Amino acid sequence: MNNRKTKYIIVAGGVISGVGKGLATASIAKILQRYGYNTTAIKIDPYINYDAGTLRPTEHGEVWVTDDGGEIDQDLGNYERFLGMYISRMNNITTGQIYKEVIDRERKGEYLGQTVQPIPHITDEIKRRVRQAAEGFDFALVEIGGVIGDYENIPFLFAVKGLEREVGEENVIYVLITYLPIPTHIHEMKTKPTQQAIRLLSESGIFPDFILCRAREPLDEIRKKKIETYANIDADCIISAPDISTLYSIPLNFEKEGFGEKILNKFGLKPKTSPSWQSWEELVKRIENPERVLRVAMVCKYIDIGDYNLSDSYVSINQALEHAGAHLNAEVKIDWIDSKRFEENDKVVKELSNYGGIIVPGGFGTSGAEGKIKAIEFARENDIPYLGLCFGLQLAVVEFARNVCNMPEAHSTEINPHTQYPVIDILPTQKELMEKHQYGGTMRLGAYAATLKKDSMVLKLYTKLHRLEEDRKRIEQLKKDPDQCFRLGILPLGKRAILERHRHRYEVSPQFIDILEESGLVFSGYHLRADGTRLMEFVELAGHRFFIATQAHPEFKSTLEKPAPLFLGFVEAALKGGELNE
Repeated sequence: MNNRKTKYIIVAGGVISGVGKGLATASIAKILQRYGYNTTAIKIDPYINYDAGTLRPTEHGEVWVTDDGGEIDQDLGNYERFLGMYISRMNNITTGQIYKEVIDRERKGEYLGQTVQPIPHITDEIKRRVRQAAEGFDFALVEIGGVIGDYENIPFLFAVKGLEREVGEENVIYVLITYLPIPTHIHEMKTKPTQQAIRLLSESGIFPDFILCRAREPLDEIRKKKIETYANIDADCIISAPDISTLYSIPLNFEKEGFGEKILNKFGLKPKTSPSWQSWEELVKRIENPERVLRVAMVCKYIDIGDYNLSDSYVSINQALEHAGAHLNAEVKIDWIDSKRFEENDKVVKELSNYGGIIVPGGFGTSGAEGKIKAIEFARENDIPYLGLCFGLQLAVVEFARNVCNMPEAHSTEINPHTQYPVIDILPTQKELMEKHQYGGTMRLGAYAATLKKDSMVLKLYTKLHRLEEDRKRIEQLKKDPDQCFRLGILPLGKRAILERHRHRYEVSPQFIDILEESGLVFSGYHLRADGTRLMEFVELAGHRFFIATQAHPEFKSTLEKPAPLFLGFVEAALKGGELNE
């Protein structure tokens, strides 16, 4: 790199939110990575919440969990999926984090009697955090959440302008992502909202080096010329970003306009490698033109505010299924099924026979739990491939205990605190913390190690996709980090350990494990805590076509080029049962 300084690409949005800043940021980062540069991405969220852990998923989207236990904005999921790398929780910066840090320092007397103000104290803390997250990388993309013109964005725009002064303007460029509406009554793409976004950005002393024009259709030359004139930038720096069928085609579309080399030219750099997109393009083609179609049922609590937000709450599961489908040349269509329907009418559960597979994901609460249990029972008894995720494992254990182990009242104490058979429960050490109101310490957050059982289906799936070798390297890294190594627990000798991310509080109760195993439930993976307690991580059923559930969220580590083993196994098993009509 020239003068060995990190290069910063600031990504901001205009007109409306939700136009794909996160995906554009991830795509640009992927392109630069393909050109041989070490690249990371940082997300700034202007909300005052400390992190995304307490935000409503149906309003804000899925909560993404990082390896180091961060509860993060879902855009970091796009960064990791595209870059195929681990990104730290420190790459998500919120207004709440900034103000808390500054106020904590003020209370400790670290400002030595100064009057603490937004400028310079708040903006200096923003810059410090951005530079910390960018350290050691050739490129750092910094996505500023919200829309230009929002009051809460002002300190961050001021801060990145100050960052430009500190690192040198030759090391910073700005990308504005804007939306061009096409009103149905006139059928003409309008540039005026984009012009207003450019004007608002200029009020912070920032002028875009590139403008990404999001629209339903590709940008034509007339509209490009109007934007060129108004923004006073070269037409080559105005990039068309029309709607696409799969998000993984975005970097390919950008590269059709030579976006990667244009960015490098702005910085006076040349490609380090010749980018190869062959495997990526092949997978995108399979997504766009699959040979087969598979329908799966996602049995979950239905959200009253609509299907759109529900799917956004489970975006990583959707993506993990798409990754698996791409590798198997199949489109996986998801039908969202309200589990409460099964509670109201026992006969309705038979509709699940129309699907190639059934998934029960993590839940938002106790509502609909009995319907999910009925769906799991139907999958188990009818040899329908089943994948349970987090709550989906817990309810699979409950169903097995009730219907196979003769514990008709078995349940999770999260739902029924007085159940006679608490097969899912809070562990004694967790209860002690809750009694002290230390609720955060009762959660398992981030990547935890699990030892897989010999000859299990889970072990075969992870071995097939070479995850044991990959995770072994990651485990060695975590051993050197005193803040993270506790998540490894006690690892026995051998090479059967993997890492998956968690976000939950309740566990399989150790007192019922023996009777569950004696009745045929296979616990195919466990985490061994430092105090010797075994936490069950995976269950499966021998002789079933595919019946696997995990306490973890393997969807958080799935990428287009490296699908999650359990999702690939699930889709493959479902396809063997025969394709279904669309």
